[in-house]
Amino acid sequence: MAIERFTSHQRWVLAVTAAASFIAVMDGMVVTTALGAIRRDLSAPLSALHWTMTAYSLSFAALLMAGAALGDRFGRRSIFIFGLSAFAVSSMGCAAATSIEWLIASRALQGAASALLVPVAMTLLGAAVTPAQRPRAMGLFSALTGLAVLSGPVIGGLLVDALGWRWVFWINLPLCAGTAGLAMLRLDRDDRIAAPIDWPGVALLTAAMTAVVWGLSEGNASGWSGTAVLLALTGGAAATLAFLAWQRLCTFPLVPSRLLASARFRAGNIACLLMFMSMIGTLIFMPQYFSIVQQASASGAGERMLPWTLSLFAVAPLGGIAAGRFGEKLPAVTGLLLQSAALLWMSVLCGSVYGYGAWIAPLVLAGGGIALAMPAVQSAVLGSVAPTDMGKASGVYNTMRQLGWAWGAAAAVAVFGGAGSLTNANTMAAGYAAVLLLTAALSAVAALVSLRLSKAGALTSVGMAAGASPANDLGKAVETA
Repeated sequence: MAIERFTSHQRWVLAVTAAASFIAVMDGMVVTTALGAIRRDLSAPLSALHWTMTAYSLSFAALLMAGAALGDRFGRRSIFIFGLSAFAVSSMGCAAATSIEWLIASRALQGAASALLVPVAMTLLGAAVTPAQRPRAMGLFSALTGLAVLSGPVIGGLLVDALGWRWVFWINLPLCAGTAGLAMLRLDRDDRIAAPIDWPGVALLTAAMTAVVWGLSEGNASGWSGTAVLLALTGGAAATLAFLAWQRLCTFPLVPSRLLASARFRAGNIACLLMFMSMIGTLIFMPQYFSIVQQASASGAGERMLPWTLSLFAVAPLGGIAAGRFGEKLPAVTGLLLQSAALLWMSVLCGSVYGYGAWIAPLVLAGGGIALAMPAVQSAVLGSVAPTDMGKASGVYNTMRQLGWAWGAAAAVAVFGGAGSLTNANTMAAGYAAVLLLTAALSAVAALVSLRLSKAGALTSVGMAAGASPANDLGKAVETA
């Protein structure tokens, strides 16, 4: 079967949306290597430093569905450009901060701007390509987004050493300006879906995500039995139940029941949650392992993660091609099982004294596995809905991704604390081996869930490309609304 080539317009949409996603995701990580310089310059207490990262992820996760809804209501191109502008302004606030409180507030605004950018970028790309092209487009999109996760600390370190910590934020201004300029020139204007915004649903989901992500972030630091953590998690659960109940009553819900009725949509989002839980749980302690157990320098620890990074960047486009040719189930299941096997392999390496050379093959396998699965899962979620529902589908997918980061980090820290510590090489290895077993299990469960991404999805895509609706009831429901 011949591969359907991208048009010039589609290539521009891919470039612009991937650039915006790279900026947003990278900035969630870029601060990690600047924390020491920030602490010294702003005389910030250690207890406040982690909020420079938590505030960003908290507002990002809480407002994702609101960003998707605003894109549908006011035009995806308009909200995309507004999001880039807001990101640039909030970056100026970060760079000009004279206190840690100012910096934390500006980081929260950056996260809110990212919540406008990321789901709308994914929706713009999904709508610009045909169903047959979508898996390949998502593969390229995933490659650049995945690269941002690990390049963020590297870029941040280079900027801090050369120009100072404020430049990790100043650099965003030309990047946002250039991307916004290309968006005005290259993105279509007519992309508005005239439907009311479910503001009560936005409020309930924002409250739920804020409480849950904050509770998970604070649980390991403050103790899971602490009053504030228990109240946050309980309140988050209650707000989630209230949100789900409201969605059944609302005329124009954020998450229509027709989406949840799709087995592919449900499976894709659950697989997304588990996949990102596994990935962040693996990565969160990997630099510390290389630093403490293998006595690598800070830059050396980053260099030792390159096999994972490079394989992710190289394989993600191929994963998209495989999903387009064979359907989403095969690459998703295969990739997640490969990652699970690689993590089990690394857990064995933790238990004995092995040189770095023994780690290269499993690192490549883990990075290649997640890169094979990620575009397939993304494509399955977007391909399971009508074009008018892509904004909502993208919002749900990205919300699951952020929950995966938060839950995966909390679970990994809890397991590590129970099995080991950062005290010495032996306790570090024991703790990381336990974390790797957890993440291997999460990846294996995600593979089982991905069995629901039936190969029929590829046939559906062909039908959609020919003008057929993937589900007549979805199309009719949207037209009625």
